[in-house]
Formats: sequence, C-alpha cells, structure tokens
Amino acid sequence: MHRAAVLGSPIQHSLSPVLHRAAYVSLGLRDWSYDRFEVDEAGLAGFLAELDDSWAGLSLTMPLKEQALVLADQCDPLALQTGAVNTLVADETGWTGYNTDVHGLVAALGDAGVGPGAGMETAMILGSGATARSALAAVAEIGVTRVVFGVRREARESTMAQARDHGIDATTILLTECAGHLHDIRLVISTLPAGAADGFGNDVLERGPMAPDDSVWLDAVYAGWPTLFAQAASAVGAQVVSGLEMLVHQAVRQVELMTGMTPDLGVVQAAGRAALARG
Repeated sequence: MHRAAVLGSPIQHSLSPVLHRAAYVSLGLRDWSYDRFEVDEAGLAGFLAELDDSWAGLSLTMPLKEQALVLADQCDPLALQTGAVNTLVADETGWTGYNTDVHGLVAALGDAGVGPGAGMETAMILGSGATARSALAAVAEIGVTRVVFGVRREARESTMAQARDHGIDATTILLTECAGHLHDIRLVISTLPAGAADGFGNDVLERGPMAPDDSVWLDAVYAGWPTLFAQAASAVGAQVVSGLEMLVHQAVRQVELMTGMTPDLGVVQAAGRAALARG
C-alpha cells in the first residue's frame, strides 16, 4: 500500500482527498490511499518522524508551507525561491520539497486566457505570505512587471525581496485602500484565507464598477463560493477564477510527483466541482 495525505490546521474543509482519490481511480491505482490530518506548525516535525516507508507524499496547506521548507531534506528551486513548500515527496534521500502552487496558479490563469503576451503588466496581490509569494512567481512567469500588494499592516520583507529578484516593481498599500486603486489593474489575486478578503469585497461593492472591463480576478479560496471577493469581481465585470481551479491543477501536479503518472485533469476537476456542489 502506498499512502499520502494532506496536512494543515484547520484541515476538515480540504478538498484534496476528493481530488487525489479521483486521480487514483482514473489511473487505476487501487493500492494508493489519501487521507487528511490536523497538524499545526509545532506538530509537523513529530508527524514526519512517525511515518514509515509506505508513505509516498504529503500535501501541505496553511500554516505549514514555511515550516515544511525548513524540515525538507532538499527542495526544488521554485520552493526555495518562494520560501514555500506545499508538497513533500519521499525518496531514497528523505523528503524533497516542491511548490506546486505556482503551477496551479499559472495553469488556472492560463485557462482564463491570462498568459505570456496577454498584456497583463500590472497585478494586485492581496496578502504577502507563502501563497502570495507563489502568486508573485506565477505573475512573473506570465510577464507582469509591476505588483501592488494589499496588506493589513506591512508586507513581509521576504516577499519584497523575491519581487526584486524577479525584477518586479513592487509597492504596498493597506488592504483597506485597495478598492480605490483598481482603475488600471487588470489582474487581481487574493491569497488571503477565507473571510480575510471580505472587507475588500465590500469596499468594491459599495464603490461600484471601477476596474478595466477585461479584468481577471482569482480568489485562492474555493469554499463558500461565491466569496465576497468573487461577488465584487462579478460586480465590476471581471472574469472570476475560483481557487478550485488552482487547487485542481496543483493537485494533478502533486499526483505526478508522488506517483510518476499523470491523471486525467477533467476527471479530477469534475470530482472537485461535484464535491463543492454537494457542500
């Protein structure tokens, strides 16, 4: 038996088991299992120490992405660049850390028509933590040269340093001021946890349409859809991308890393959408 799981805190809402199990079915992997475990930062090292050779990989969600970087025996360049590991894969040398969030974001935006050559030179990213750094790497890949970070207090210096490494002109404004700075921004990505972008969404709804007509807004949150961020996006006429699309693409990449096989994207996507529809 090969085992895998998603870890985080809180974790009961995670759709990862639905997605990975659907992938296993599509690949005919009857000897693979995927579960979820409530694990916080203080407990991650101990959890890893208890695992046996049946474990093939782990998915990491909040608040473990930075701690996993520290505990991994080695990391791929993208994980090191972003300072965030959301995937641990077991091999003969121990645990190798990867960042598949960047792939998930690039692929989800690509499905929405946002990619290199799309003319998206400026983006607004809400938040500055681990997921924001993945978003930063993703927008750099598609050609963004200027990023406005919306933060509650101050942007993390590690995030600003990464922006400089990408050659991106990065500025910060308070989250409460973001709604007033959308007039020339066509790409908005919220990397905030559930509910944390509600104030921004309400501000936009109160102000009314003020963003370019061809805007694309992505919310990393997928539960409780449509979120207030998504409702605000619709109100300004933006194309809305759910965090589910990002989650599906990054999950497919995780399955590839853990099993060496590529599942059917459509099967995994359908399973995720069905699970959300069931609540």
